[in-house]
Amino acid sequence: MAMPLPMVTSEPDPLRLAPQRIKRCTFRRLIQIESGTERLYDVECLLPDRRLPIPLGNLDAATPICNGCAAPHTFRPDED
Repeated sequence: MAMPLPMVTSEPDPLRLAPQRIKRCTFRRLIQIESGTERLYDVECLLPDRRLPIPLGNLDAATPICNGCAAPHTFRPDED
């Protein structure tokens, strides 16, 4: 007896989509925070001269700030 093939929907499952990710920047510094089993990071921006870091908060708070940045030559070529 033949088994029926599983039905594949054309709409992606929202739980399986990758979350919005932060752009790769040459002026960003990620600092890992010790928090047991979770991986948490603080984000600092080193633009323009890489001497004085500007704290942006955790990774979730920094994502819209970094992705909205329009400074020239900050993002790596594979992100353009």
